Amino acid sequence: MALVTPVSTPYQRYSIETAHWWIAKALKGSLDAAGLKPADLDGFSVASFTLFPDTAVGLTQHLGLSPRWLDHIPMGGASGVIALRKAARAVQSGDADIVACVSGDTNHIDSFRALLSSFSRFAMDASYPYGFGGPNANFALLTDRYMHEYGATREDFGRIAVAQRENALKNPNALMKKPLTLEQYISARPIADPIALFDCVMPCAGSEAFLVMTVEEAQKRGLPYATIEGAIERHNAHASDLIQLRGGWTVDIDELYEQAQCAPTDIDLLQTYDDYPVISMMQIEDLGFCPKGEAAEFVRTHDLTISGDFPHNTSGGQLSAGQAGAAGGFIGLVEAIRQVTNQAGSTQVANANRAMVSGFGMINYDRGVCSSAAILKGGAA
Repeated sequence: MALVTPVSTPYQRYSIETAHWWIAKALKGSLDAAGLKPADLDGFSVASFTLFPDTAVGLTQHLGLSPRWLDHIPMGGASGVIALRKAARAVQSGDADIVACVSGDTNHIDSFRALLSSFSRFAMDASYPYGFGGPNANFALLTDRYMHEYGATREDFGRIAVAQRENALKNPNALMKKPLTLEQYISARPIADPIALFDCVMPCAGSEAFLVMTVEEAQKRGLPYATIEGAIERHNAHASDLIQLRGGWTVDIDELYEQAQCAPTDIDLLQTYDDYPVISMMQIEDLGFCPKGEAAEFVRTHDLTISGDFPHNTSGGQLSAGQAGAAGGFIGLVEAIRQVTNQAGSTQVANANRAMVSGFGMINYDRGVCSSAAILKGGAA
């Protein structure tokens, strides 16, 4: 299958527009880039937190679409790769010819508090009534345990944040526009010990999109495309772990490399889901780039910037570009498509041909429940 016309809308800290508007904006951008009209689209996949009371069904009316294949994916940071997998299967089976995968959310002044209050039944029953909401405290505990277990330091996490800020400064759509030093990271305002300001993403409004079609269709239209070399997802893995220091990638990572017929050393760039630096460290380990517990040493000895020896989250990721709700599960995937099709512009990694993308989502009380990963390879138009 071919992945084409990756689009990222410029993010905004706050917006008076609805999620519908943001999703429509990204969809139009992707269709325009492919030279398609809405009527040419017969598959539609949506991920969003702030569409309520609508779902993908309601959007078909709002946007004037009439797809024969429709999907709504409420899996947060894992949604991008999961949308890709399902859309590719739909095209492969003949259920659809061209599928748009879109994710987006708005961010009003009170959006984040409202989202946290009803994020899940666990949140509604076990956390929010006690004045606690959101993942900061959860991942403070996880980060603290990771540091205790593996000897990681705040400086190690800071290296991830600082490298991503350097990458973001080359991304004109990133919200964070000022350089970040390791000293600034270490001395930042505490949020939930040991997490401080620059460990946390900035909620914002925005959207991401791409199209899925056959390679033949992409070639016929003269579109640069990426192919899916392999993709996995896993939910509620390692549920008996008292605290989450590994994700579902560990269950299926060998299968992913077998699908793609490659190894970690063949990956030119990595896009991890980065709601906190510790989660990126977990993925670096669980995806096979180093043994468990050695990601701190890995980031000490590798350059994670665009021009470095291990390009990571080249758009700046959520930590520096912003977290547009469920679009946070798409930001790395859309950037990976750009990278392997040589369309990344100012964030382009030299000779990028194979990218890995990983997703992590639905922080349900004490852990992320969903995980996903894909390997993409560049094709020829």
